[in-house]
Amino acid sequence: MTGTPDDEAVDSTAALDPHRRTLDVYEHQAGRWEQRRSPELDPARAFTARVEAAPLEHAPVVLDAGCGPGWHLEALPPGTIALDGAAAMLGRVGTRAPLAPRVQADLRALPVRRGSLDGVWAERSLVHLERGAVPMALWDLHRSLRVGGLLCMSVFEGDTEHGPVEGDDFPGRSFHAWSEQLLRSVLEGAGFELELLERSPRGDVDLLRVWARRSRTLADTVSPGMRLLLVGLNPSWVAADAGVGFHRAGNRAWPALAAAGLSDVDRDPLRLLAHGRIGMTDLVKAPSARADGLSQEQYRHGVERLDRLCRWLRPAAVCVVGLAGWRAAVDRRAVAGIQDAELGGRPVYLMPNPSGANAHVGVDDLAEHLRAAARLARDSSGAAA
Repeated sequence: MTGTPDDEAVDSTAALDPHRRTLDVYEHQAGRWEQRRSPELDPARAFTARVEAAPLEHAPVVLDAGCGPGWHLEALPPGTIALDGAAAMLGRVGTRAPLAPRVQADLRALPVRRGSLDGVWAERSLVHLERGAVPMALWDLHRSLRVGGLLCMSVFEGDTEHGPVEGDDFPGRSFHAWSEQLLRSVLEGAGFELELLERSPRGDVDLLRVWARRSRTLADTVSPGMRLLLVGLNPSWVAADAGVGFHRAGNRAWPALAAAGLSDVDRDPLRLLAHGRIGMTDLVKAPSARADGLSQEQYRHGVERLDRLCRWLRPAAVCVVGLAGWRAAVDRRAVAGIQDAELGGRPVYLMPNPSGANAHVGVDDLAEHLRAAARLARDSSGAAA
């Protein structure tokens, strides 16, 4: 893709999705945008100081995700990778950082190896994605960062889905905004430990700047339009390191999903979400060798996070996999089946734990529970329609 002159009109944008329309604005008006904006370098310098303070055996590998014309690169570590979706913006990076590697890519699909980054700088770039796509963009950032890697991300405060902003001097762009509470919940679900959240005014809205570390845990695979959200108790260390829920040898969750007709591949949560519309999360994000060491407070906090997530994403139904957490946090007398309590206004099905330690419950039994949860989702979708 090549950039076009800044004064050329943006053509045929009505046929494009909002994210593509935003990129089209930047392709056509990169120079004008650069002239009318100015960078704030102090946060980038603070980010660099934190990244370079880590005890690494190599020069830090950092990604500027949504780099624009590259004006933060002078304050970021040497060799920072400049990534943007607009070729016209990348074409301007050379004037400020001629040696910076430049990559044109989608923020929703980073061309980066797992665990290869020490830090990610994302200055008001994810705000241009559909808000419902951000959990999976964060999943990709979690995948790309090493454990302990630093994420500095800024977004706008509010509670709006993707759309234009009245009075935008570059019409055609779309933005979203986050309430602090929902942002915290989504970051936790994505496997990040929030260190600091700063608020600063930007015209009529406030900017929320997140400083977070990549935790050794699983990141949620969730999105709008889920027919079913599977909720495990908490990840094992094996699952956390593999990046796949229910990954440990002997766990029967994936065989049961296949037996229930809900999955056609083994241990592939991305395909399960994209093609089966089945998401995965955990009641407690902290991994452990066994779930019996988790506290009632951890379970209750997890229920609050899930309630917020489900109220936003509106899965057709929620299937809690494992009775112990639900009993600890919601109903100590709960039995497997449809529950009286809901999460975010969505119906809940409770099923036994598929762990190998729960061997008296077989794959066929687990599959029948999953089919019952899928029927609940189907009935719930029909009732909503």
